[in-house]
Amino acid sequence: MTMFFQVAMDGLFTGMVYALVASGLSLIWGVMDVINFAHGEFLMVAMYVSYWLGFLIKVDPIVSWIASGAFCFLLGAITYRLIIRQCLSGPVLSALLATFGLSMILKNICLNRFSPNFRLLTGTLLDGKKIILGKVIFPLPQLVTGLFALAVVFIIYYIIKRTRLGWAIQATAMDKEAAELMGIKTDWIFAFVFGLGGACVGIAGGLMPSYLAVHPEVGGLFSLIAFIAVAMGGFGSIPGALLAALFIGLVEAFGGFYVAPVFKYVVVFGLYIAVVMFRPKGLFGW
Repeated sequence: MTMFFQVAMDGLFTGMVYALVASGLSLIWGVMDVINFAHGEFLMVAMYVSYWLGFLIKVDPIVSWIASGAFCFLLGAITYRLIIRQCLSGPVLSALLATFGLSMILKNICLNRFSPNFRLLTGTLLDGKKIILGKVIFPLPQLVTGLFALAVVFIIYYIIKRTRLGWAIQATAMDKEAAELMGIKTDWIFAFVFGLGGACVGIAGGLMPSYLAVHPEVGGLFSLIAFIAVAMGGFGSIPGALLAALFIGLVEAFGGFYVAPVFKYVVVFGLYIAVVMFRPKGLFGW
């Protein structure tokens, strides 16, 4: 039973990080009907920002997530201004292919400048620390990152549902033309939402170097899991993305422990296929 709870906790911590990454992707889709294929590369860039701040000037990831989140917010807003805005009037696939090209550019820049080597940030404030309750071990880096990611998801959901800015975002998502007639600057809203989606992965990526190695391919898996969580939870639904991501984290952990580590993603993708066979629009889609 102790091992069961240990695996469950590990899965939940991973799922919380997936939830933050997926929430940013879901927010962009829900407002703009655009899938950011470079979402995982944004996370990779954020991890490099946090890593180099820690390696060069000894800024701990507990603090450097602010810089990585702000950097990815700007990266997202600039991506919208320079790329996505031009694609919105074209075919649906144009934005997808444009962000795919951006993902290749970001990945290859990092490969060229930083090499494909894995880089692990050591000596952080949380490095090696853990909390033990009974026989269950809670590694502090994963615990702090997971809980912080979960808190950010709830903050974003509160902003969307309870603030004037959030109402403007919802109005833009429902009817862009009507929102403009009401005086909402929809172009500014789109830029902000794309930046906010980038900030979600930026915050997650800023915290993760405290326990995860950084390399140019690190964002690929998180991006793929985020796509699955968004599709499984229902496109545009932040609560759906949250619950789906937590479920995926648990399935991944239990599949890796009770089946085999090499089959854990087979179990995840099999679950996704089973869900979309019966609910093509996701668990919370409509």
